[in-house]
Amino acid sequence: MKRVIIICEGETEREFCKKLLATYYAKKDIHIQAPLIKKSMGGIVKWGVLKKEIETYLQENNVFVTMLIDYYGLYSKYYFPGWDESIQILDKNDRMKFLEAAMQNDLKESVRHRFIPYLQLHEFEGLLFNDINVFYEQVPEEELVGIAELKQTFIDYPDNPEMINNNRETSPSHRL
Repeated sequence: MKRVIIICEGETEREFCKKLLATYYAKKDIHIQAPLIKKSMGGIVKWGVLKKEIETYLQENNVFVTMLIDYYGLYSKYYFPGWDESIQILDKNDRMKFLEAAMQNDLKESVRHRFIPYLQLHEFEGLLFNDINVFYEQVPEEELVGIAELKQTFIDYPDNPEMINNNRETSPSHRL
């Protein structure tokens, strides 16, 4: 059985990995583990801290490591490799590829082939705003609050819920 460790930024990402990805990949004989970033128990940390965690997991020869971390909320203060060069890249998809390559190249050469860097361009929680019916089906009625605001969010962002990331107070995670 193959093992993949997905280092998660927060609880939402971890639950997605544990409940959906782990179930799916178990049928393909791939075991998924989804720990939160250790130092913060969720939330962004400096690259040096995350790098050390990645390399610790990669000490096991039969494991692959990836991550589910939002680009939204990363800043220069976290010292991710290639950061200063990346902000010159206007196309954000190309910027993600550049940063991911820089992270991979910053690891020891002997283990980097088992690290699959991934930055989620927009907040992961934005993906939850694809279908309003999912909220009605998955959230108990007594816990579903702010229905008017929820409906308005779907009206305001009908084509691409990832674009909800317009500021800290109204980002998808804060809306939830």
